[in-house]
Amino acid sequence: MTQALDEIKIGGLGASRRRVEDNRFIRGKGNYIDDITLPGMLHMEILRSPVAHARIRAIDTSKAWNIPGVRLVLTGEMMATRNLAWMPTLSYDTQAVLATDKVRFQGQEVACVVADDPYVAKDACEAIVVDYEPLPVIVNPEQAMAPDAPLIRDDKENQVDNVAFHWQVGDKASTERAFAEADVVSRISMHYPRSHPSPIECCGSIADFDRATGKLTVYMTSQAPHIVRAAVAMVAELPEHMIRIISPDIGGGFGNKVPIYPGYVMSILASILTERPVKWIEDKTGNLISTGFGRDVYLDGELALRRDGRILAVRMHTTSDHGAFFGDAQPSKFKIGLMHSAFACYDVPHAHLTATGVYTNKAPGGVAYRCSFRVTEAMYFQERMIQAAADDLGMDQAEFRRVNLVRDEDFPHRTAFGFLTDSGQYGRCLDVALEAIGYADFRKQQEEAREQGRLLGLGISTMTEPLGAGNSREYDILGIKMFDSAELRVHLTGRAILRTGARTQGQGHETTWAQIVAHELGIPADDVVVEEGDTDTAPFGMGTYASRSTPVAGAAVSMAARKVRAKARKLAAHLLEVSEEDVEWELGRFYVRSAPDRGATIQECAMAAYANMPDGLEPGLEASAYYDPPNLTWPFACYVVTVEVDPETGVWDVLNVVGVDDCGVRINPMVVEGQIMGGLTEAYAMACVQFITFDAAGNCIGSNYLDYLLPTAWETPGFELHEVVTPCPHHPLGAKGVGECATVGGPAAFVNAVMDAIKPYGVRNVDMPLLPDRVYEAISQRHDVSGAPPVKVD
Repeated sequence: MTQALDEIKIGGLGASRRRVEDNRFIRGKGNYIDDITLPGMLHMEILRSPVAHARIRAIDTSKAWNIPGVRLVLTGEMMATRNLAWMPTLSYDTQAVLATDKVRFQGQEVACVVADDPYVAKDACEAIVVDYEPLPVIVNPEQAMAPDAPLIRDDKENQVDNVAFHWQVGDKASTERAFAEADVVSRISMHYPRSHPSPIECCGSIADFDRATGKLTVYMTSQAPHIVRAAVAMVAELPEHMIRIISPDIGGGFGNKVPIYPGYVMSILASILTERPVKWIEDKTGNLISTGFGRDVYLDGELALRRDGRILAVRMHTTSDHGAFFGDAQPSKFKIGLMHSAFACYDVPHAHLTATGVYTNKAPGGVAYRCSFRVTEAMYFQERMIQAAADDLGMDQAEFRRVNLVRDEDFPHRTAFGFLTDSGQYGRCLDVALEAIGYADFRKQQEEAREQGRLLGLGISTMTEPLGAGNSREYDILGIKMFDSAELRVHLTGRAILRTGARTQGQGHETTWAQIVAHELGIPADDVVVEEGDTDTAPFGMGTYASRSTPVAGAAVSMAARKVRAKARKLAAHLLEVSEEDVEWELGRFYVRSAPDRGATIQECAMAAYANMPDGLEPGLEASAYYDPPNLTWPFACYVVTVEVDPETGVWDVLNVVGVDDCGVRINPMVVEGQIMGGLTEAYAMACVQFITFDAAGNCIGSNYLDYLLPTAWETPGFELHEVVTPCPHHPLGAKGVGECATVGGPAAFVNAVMDAIKPYGVRNVDMPLLPDRVYEAISQRHDVSGAPPVKVD
């Protein structure tokens, strides 16, 4: 006999509950940075460099100072007097706040103006005269590592070249032995081009320093408010407890709003100097040209193969272009992020990866664009290498993958690079995808079409992604361990407020976190309010990126709720006048084991926590939890795409897209599907049109939406989604996370499909994006096409 609540009806685990935050968003009632106005607020604008590499001879700000309404003009020299001209990056490098000696990329911050009105500030920026001495420009790693290359980072002691780092992982000796024994060695080289997260809302901040109290409050577009607070404390030399970071609604982030940008630091100093609030709102060109990008990595990849299709070893060398400053937001000890997560879903015995990072005259990095620390590049390279290897063996693409995928009975699986994957049904996901796409029938249609001069192609991409970096034994940023936290308080009426150290940027935390509480306590999700983004009220957390939300913050919510339930059990025992050992739990209710009809609801326990406590038990019903995951979580996905390519124009159309995701237990299936669809849209964008490149002079091609193309709903194909569920064995809910999977695994499926279509022309690789002119060149000239900069411009 049970009186347990219906979990779906109360909006618990597995309920497709409508997103509660959408009530304000679709009505235009969101609260963004630019919606905030403080008394006496001033406005800041930034002057950016028009050239990519030049010595600064002089900066004349006199005309700007003379414009009515101008309150402050800052230059690098003025910042230097306060030790703020340079700041640390999240990768232990340094980055200029305002240029002092020279500019190192187009769009670099040179000066800023603070005025009564944003238009006055813009006019004053244009009145500043900067005398530049042009220097040679470097826009790719080959130029950067040339013997006669100009030194970009001549500000750094002992820096004699443009190399930022060398790094390696894996077993070189065993890998070389495996290659020596291989029947076939498959090789491919490619470039994953630079792209930009391009959030709807650009970066911005409002700094408000109160000299009377000594407290600094900063409203900021940040995915990681607590890390920003720590960084501001170090840079501005203010005590951390006197800094409050508030991150209101974020109009998209995708990683772009993780780093500390110079604009934040300038607005803070401006507020300190003027003793008034200072607002900085970035424009679209400023965001595209100067803030953190994704990708820009080159690969030379090799696979050692047996003729029966087994992979014996993998050897990879990556060269990453980090721009003028090494600013990637990633775990401290991994110089190329988690690139070595490649081939985690395949049973590869031996592997070795080497990596080189270089400086160029381009905007610095800082983000991974909706993926965990270079994992998108890793999975793209992996799946392009897999397709090339299958072609070299003359083997069916699907069968080659099936032969090498990790089998269900082999979990937990230790990869050749040292990761421990947790669980999965990789073969089943592949089979579901192939059946949904109609694999065998499509192959027949493809042969028939080729006889008619039509080019059909099918691309497969299988991936597994390490999510939730937070295992404190291995992961930190700037020495801070990557755990996360939650605080849950149940009021005497049975309603609850939940605060976490994460920060939603569109994933639906306000909806799904409440569902976790409903699952653990039986409190209806509608009775749980979720708050995030204020360092004065939220518990410490590392923020939201790398799909950390469900794997780490979601687990912390679950653990906090379980602590509350443990205390509520004591209250229930008191109310029911039995020992705690005699009390059982079912969703929403405690009951006496020997008398199931005698029970106390979680709401009754909450009231007792404030009105009828047993002796020795402190009042209140609340708990906090800090969750340090024992391992990464490893979702798996298989994406299959079919296309048709026009041989006369190079235009390619998507015929069908099938996605099969295994992200463990799904908290809210509707939210999960929305995340996958959004991720596949971004995957299509990268494969098809979206990239930032540079000409020989370092001019950014992609600083506006005429050059940086984003697909609209009109161009974006439809998606057919399926699921496989393999619970994560170490997560409290069995969830693995899904926010980045489709963006990580999707691009290779589109590219593989086009490459499959034009394979008869002897083409092995066309670098993304697969613009029609590139595809047409590959077909007509029967050769590979590189997309690396510099590009030619008229």
